[in-house]
Amino acid sequence: MATKGSMFAGCTVALVTPFKHGDVDEAALRASVDWQVEQGTPTVSPVGTTGESPTLSHLEHELVIATVISQAAGRIKVMAGTGSNSTSEAVRLTKFAAKAGADAALIVAPYYNRPTQEGLYAHFAKIGESVDLPIVLYNIPSRTGRNIEPETVERLSKIAPIVAIKEAAGSLDQVSDILDRTNLTVLSGDDSLTLPMMAVGGEGVVSVAGNIVPGDVIRLINAFNAGDIALAQSIHRKLYPLCKDLLGLASNPSPIKSAMALLGRGTAEVRLPLVPLDERATEILRCSLVRYGLLV
Repeated sequence: MATKGSMFAGCTVALVTPFKHGDVDEAALRASVDWQVEQGTPTVSPVGTTGESPTLSHLEHELVIATVISQAAGRIKVMAGTGSNSTSEAVRLTKFAAKAGADAALIVAPYYNRPTQEGLYAHFAKIGESVDLPIVLYNIPSRTGRNIEPETVERLSKIAPIVAIKEAAGSLDQVSDILDRTNLTVLSGDDSLTLPMMAVGGEGVVSVAGNIVPGDVIRLINAFNAGDIALAQSIHRKLYPLCKDLLGLASNPSPIKSAMALLGRGTAEVRLPLVPLDERATEILRCSLVRYGLLV
């Protein structure tokens, strides 16, 4: 039976926001969309936390969403990041994404304010009542300070626009609980957990590694769906060390931006308070890319 948000199953790439001398590099952003289309990526997600949404101005946030939708031109789905720790701001951004032509909105749980479960429900319910756009919840308690508990996800799943959840709490038990309680599509929020989460019923990933190796992420998902578990495991084992470095050497997206710079696909420029990788971390990352076969 198809799940509620099965149109977003598979690989969604959490796009980085390229900068040039401190400003959003629109040309590089458009090129990254074209590259993802060429790679066969079904969906991209601009201005999530990988896209440095917390340090973009409101105008820049809208610019990135509009630019990606314009460049995608219907060739690839766009799941726009529209989360905020202000409910009214999240409503405004989500309405903007809907009007701009996004296919869905990815909405992170409010960070820093640490609302109660009732507050989390009220936040997402208010957004869901405000738009007719498919909504993907994003649970990442390590960054927000609050877990969206499965009971709350179950309540939210009854709100029509809410179709899926990007689950990054790192708990397969929590994923199983959500799948038991709801018919939402569950997407991994951690590249290294994509295969384990699919084994219990997840349907894909919102991927950071997909900025450089979307083809392998897609192959892993396709292999699992085709029942070729041995191939899926083989791709997982190849991806695992790279994914751990991309998410473990420093706060995301500093490592993935450095990896893209090493591969000649952009600059390592991030916005303060994030900083580029230091020499030691860059060398570890370089070795990881060599081992993977991406660098000579």
